[in-house]
Amino acid sequence: MVHFLSAWQRSSVSFFQHQNKIKTVRLLRMEYQDAVHTLNALQSNNSVLEQEQQRSDPEMKLNAAKAFLQRSGLTVEELDCLNAIHVAGTKGKGSTCAFTENILRSYGIRTGFYSSPHLVQVRERIRINGLPISKELFTKYFWQVYQQLDATKEGHEGTMPAYFLFLTILAFHVFLQEKVDVAVIEVGIGGAYDCTNVIRRPWVCGISSLGIDHTNLLGDTIEEITRQKAGIFKPGVPAFTVVQPEASMAVLKERAKETECPLSVCPDLREYRVPAGSLRLGLSGQHQRCNASLALQLSSSWLRHWQQPEKHRPAAESTGLSLAPAFQPTDLMVKGLEDTEWPGRSQILRHGPVTYFLDGAHTTHSMLACVRWFREQERIDTGSVVRVLLFNATGERDCASLLKPLIDCRFDFAVFCPNIAETIAPHYSDKHGTWTATETMLARCLGNQSRWRRLSELEEKQGGGLLLEGRLPLLVEQRTHTLVFPCILSALWWITQGKDPVLASQGKFFFPVQHSDSAKSAPLRGATKIHILITGSLHLVGGVLKHLDHSLST
Repeated sequence: MVHFLSAWQRSSVSFFQHQNKIKTVRLLRMEYQDAVHTLNALQSNNSVLEQEQQRSDPEMKLNAAKAFLQRSGLTVEELDCLNAIHVAGTKGKGSTCAFTENILRSYGIRTGFYSSPHLVQVRERIRINGLPISKELFTKYFWQVYQQLDATKEGHEGTMPAYFLFLTILAFHVFLQEKVDVAVIEVGIGGAYDCTNVIRRPWVCGISSLGIDHTNLLGDTIEEITRQKAGIFKPGVPAFTVVQPEASMAVLKERAKETECPLSVCPDLREYRVPAGSLRLGLSGQHQRCNASLALQLSSSWLRHWQQPEKHRPAAESTGLSLAPAFQPTDLMVKGLEDTEWPGRSQILRHGPVTYFLDGAHTTHSMLACVRWFREQERIDTGSVVRVLLFNATGERDCASLLKPLIDCRFDFAVFCPNIAETIAPHYSDKHGTWTATETMLARCLGNQSRWRRLSELEEKQGGGLLLEGRLPLLVEQRTHTLVFPCILSALWWITQGKDPVLASQGKFFFPVQHSDSAKSAPLRGATKIHILITGSLHLVGGVLKHLDHSLST
């Protein structure tokens, strides 16, 4: 009897300990969800934001960022301790940062990495040693920073920082408190007046490939845009860039001279001295090769400072433009490039007979690179394939210029949906960017459907492009079917027709399709393989990954 009571008491203690753990987890979840909800309240209506951007002085915005930073309890001088690597560019800057961070982490260096946008959870934007910060750390530091800013707003006309600026300040706090050795900082938009440019003394800067984007903020010409990107140059701080268009290179050279910044152009990746076949990249696609070269130069420059800080700052006469040397990468550098992962960029997921090709390309040049990558990957596969495009684009982007390169891929179906993961979603979701009305998003999707049809008709009248060698004919003999869905989940359900075991196992609710749309799906139901290219927006890619990769949601 005594033995029985003892065992019962032990089990009771264990039970109550388990219940306390559950309560702790629930409390943490609520605090984290409250933090995300409060953060989302800092987002602006998209139309209001556009008006503010058009009438605001960009230099005043940067000064305001410094003021918010100070209100949060930090000074720009303290940011010198981040030993930052600062990277701007139109395309490839995120991949460059991912390569760079992974190389340095392979040396055992404690890394911080700030990027945007996030795909599924906002914590992805702030990483320690390659991993998004935990919910515990996010919650802890979020409320520290938010409450400090909230407590000081009465003396500053009740103002609070906007969404991206708040996250930038939060990242600085996290990196300093968690004592990272290096902070790899990806610029948000532009460079000169981006809020990340409050960093006054990075250890090295990088400029990835440049092109036309965000014209309402940065200017209509490549020269204006380049001047904005080059705004991260600092006196005496080494900077590296990839080969750029002639007009961009001239502006970069001019800005480097004006700021007394030593600027170097990265060599082709083939010029680095490595044994044949030993240099493999974790990110696929030819366009990643220039990003990898830039990452090698950034990490090598940073390591030289780390190992010999007194020799880091170059002499004044070295300022200007030069060619960076093609050195022999160390084994750790080679490993860092090979092991790099960066979801949503040239990413492939295979779920049974369904293969997803995910790339958040959202400029004309990046879409051309996406198409090349998709075609390269499709050459590898054989068999009867139905090809589907899932597309959306946001903001002021020229959707016709994004869709035009995709016509040559000869899709059987072109599907359009807004960046809404599902029509019935939790209240506390890590929604992205600025708020836009659902009606506006659906109107854009219908507009993209019409653009695709017009581009397809024009292609047919002109005879179309040549199919790639070895490419299989379309299963659908007529021109591409087009459909619009109200959310990502309903689009995925219709496209995969129950063939994706991961998606099918979730049992989530989605709106049923019309009978006419169901009739169109016969080729999908009969297909042995379905290839889906998801592109046009990183937010769209993130919404897809939320359903397909549970590790990103947990």
